[in-house]
Amino acid sequence: MVAAFILSPTDDDPPEGLPVPIPRPAPGNAKWWVVATIGILLGSALAVWFGLASTLGKPSWTDLSYHVVDDRTVDVTYVVSRPTGRDVTCVIRAMDRSFGTVGLVEVHLPGSDAVSVQRTTRVRTTTRAVTGVVSTCSVS
Repeated sequence: MVAAFILSPTDDDPPEGLPVPIPRPAPGNAKWWVVATIGILLGSALAVWFGLASTLGKPSWTDLSYHVVDDRTVDVTYVVSRPTGRDVTCVIRAMDRSFGTVGLVEVHLPGSDAVSVQRTTRVRTTTRAVTGVVSTCSVS
C-alpha cells in the first residue's frame, strides 16, 4: 500500500522522495483557457482553409530542362499540371547571363483529360540565352 502525503499550503519544500506538486490555475481562469484553445483551433483551421483555397484549381508547372540550340534559339522542356479539361496559357522566357529577358513565347495548352502535360517549346531569342524557364501559367 502506498502512503498518501498531503502537502499543506505552507510547505515550501516537499519531503524527500515525493514529487513537486503542479501548480493549478486560479479558480475562474479555466474558462479563459478553454476560450483560448478554441480560438487557436479556429485560427489554425482558417489558415489551412485559406491556404488550400488559394491553390485549388490553379495550374502548377515544373521546369524539367533547357537546351541552348544556338545563339538565337533555346528549347525549354516543362510539365504543367492543371484542372482536367481546362485550357492553360503559359509564358516561356529565355534569359541571358544577367537574367534579362532575351526571348518570350506565350503557349496555349488546350484542355484534355490528362491532368499533367509535358511539353518542349522552342524560344527564339535576340541574343544568346543561357537558360529558359516557364515564367507563369494561368487558366485561359
